[in-house]
Amino acid sequence: MSRILIVEDEAIIRSALRRLLERHDHRVSEAGSVAEALALEPQGFDLVISDLRLPGEPGTELIARAAPVPVLIMTSYASMRSAVEALKQGAVDYVAKPFDHDELLETVARVLHQQATQQGEPPDITEPNGQRQTMIGNCPAMQVVYTRIRKAAPADVTVLVQGESGTGKELVARALHQQSRRAGAPLICVNCAAIPETLIESELFGHEKGAFTGASAARTGLVEAADGGTLFLDEIGELPLDAQARLLRVLQEGEIRKIGSVETRHVNVRLIAATHRDLQSLSKTGEFRLDLYYRLNVMQIDLPSLREREDDILQIADVLLEKACRRHEREGLRLSRAARRTIRDYPWPGNVRELENALERGVILAEGHLIHPDDLGLATAPRPLVAPAGQVPASSGPAEPEPGEEDDLSLEDYFQHFVLEHQDQMSETELAQKLGISRKCLWERRQRLGIPRKKSPRRNTG
Repeated sequence: MSRILIVEDEAIIRSALRRLLERHDHRVSEAGSVAEALALEPQGFDLVISDLRLPGEPGTELIARAAPVPVLIMTSYASMRSAVEALKQGAVDYVAKPFDHDELLETVARVLHQQATQQGEPPDITEPNGQRQTMIGNCPAMQVVYTRIRKAAPADVTVLVQGESGTGKELVARALHQQSRRAGAPLICVNCAAIPETLIESELFGHEKGAFTGASAARTGLVEAADGGTLFLDEIGELPLDAQARLLRVLQEGEIRKIGSVETRHVNVRLIAATHRDLQSLSKTGEFRLDLYYRLNVMQIDLPSLREREDDILQIADVLLEKACRRHEREGLRLSRAARRTIRDYPWPGNVRELENALERGVILAEGHLIHPDDLGLATAPRPLVAPAGQVPASSGPAEPEPGEEDDLSLEDYFQHFVLEHQDQMSETELAQKLGISRKCLWERRQRLGIPRKKSPRRNTG
């Protein structure tokens, strides 16, 4: 049964179209404008049928914003000009109102059939060490990701990849680069969060000799190094405002100017940016330039968290386990039934990276031919982060809520509660180990949630 979204401001036409489609076993939702349609998340449908003329924004606005879901345009202005323009913008087809019922149903069936036969295939990726791998998972959310990679890669447009830490944003960037026309040129990957703020502009744009203290020689920046290829900026939300202004010029004019230089240089770079933060919200607080956000968000790819990929978790675990066994020369190790249940039920706040670390521990610690739950090192992590109504979460976690606190803890609530309660007694390494994540992931979550590190008390020298 297909899900179809009708976007039409005339209620009579909307309800008539709904009844027609429901009689032919389609599930139908309605909206009266582009804004209402976006609130219903059109990417969750199989087809969007939209009127061309709507209050506010025209129906063609949905073509890009609902992608990769196809948009069928309806228009009572059945001129070739409006129809051709809609097709140029990416509409899958158009129908003229008043439409013939049989003709409309035939068009809908054809579009849905085409969509079903063009499901996204996991892209093949070559890693820096030369090994080839395929992205894993076939859940609906990942099908959308694969389709977007396939469509965006050859288009040479800027792409914004959004997702939690550990979901595989760099893997998506590699897939986009390797399926693009720039595949033979360099892919330069930069983690903006890992470079000190005082050095980020020099690293990205280069500097001339003597531009600042310590600049003993001229240096080529990473943007220029990616000339002709692709620049991947991970955690772009951490980029300082001055560097954002320079990056905006690269996107607008294709120009860079080294620090300390008066000359500009032209560069031909495709930008792929990634973040776990809400850049639009950051722009409202002045932490991120709104004009840069619009330049970045030409095509958006949203990566689902591992806990949203229940059907994929065990498949991913099997592939990662096989790799870990080869690395540690322990071929033949398998997950016990209890370990598979633990992996399936665990919430994985650190996503695929955390799963990979847990399996690595399991391979190292396992006795015999089976990996058991204790070998994975997840016993100290939160089991049911959301307890059933009226029950207190199980005491196996290290941060059981005090009586009177909320029973229903989200992942972020749990993280904040645990860090604030234990950071006086634990080092950053110990905190990360208890939470089953890396130190970098711990730092990233502190930044996102605004949890400061506990400062050591100063000694009184007076």
